[in-house]
Amino acid sequence: MNQAQQNLLQAAAEAAELAYAPYSRFRVGAAVLTPGGVFSGANIETASTNLGICAERAALTHARMRGEQEIIGIAVSCPDARPHEDGSVDEYGAMPCGACRQWLAELAPSAWVVASSSEKVYQLDDLLPLAFKLHMYNSS
Repeated sequence: MNQAQQNLLQAAAEAAELAYAPYSRFRVGAAVLTPGGVFSGANIETASTNLGICAERAALTHARMRGEQEIIGIAVSCPDARPHEDGSVDEYGAMPCGACRQWLAELAPSAWVVASSSEKVYQLDDLLPLAFKLHMYNSS
């Protein structure tokens, strides 16, 4: 992991501190790197579980709403991911969920992904091989 990726992971960790997760008690922060800067987001839950938003989607939305269309990288931090008895953390414990992976496939297809639970740098194809793509067909 290079210095830019570590810095982005730190921004994601700071974002996680602003999460609103009273139901799951699983705070997540995300930060995306664009040519115009870093944009962060945190998970926000509601009592109606499926009406919440993940940190990754919040960060991507934040960047898009500021006019950023090129996503270079995304970092995900989960301070509440529980370590195993030996102190290790499951590398999948801080990976984007399936819905977020689909957002990445559409909004950040060439971005790298780093997570607080792994030293690896991933590409989207590592996380979502054969991503769904909607191809519009001309019906005439």
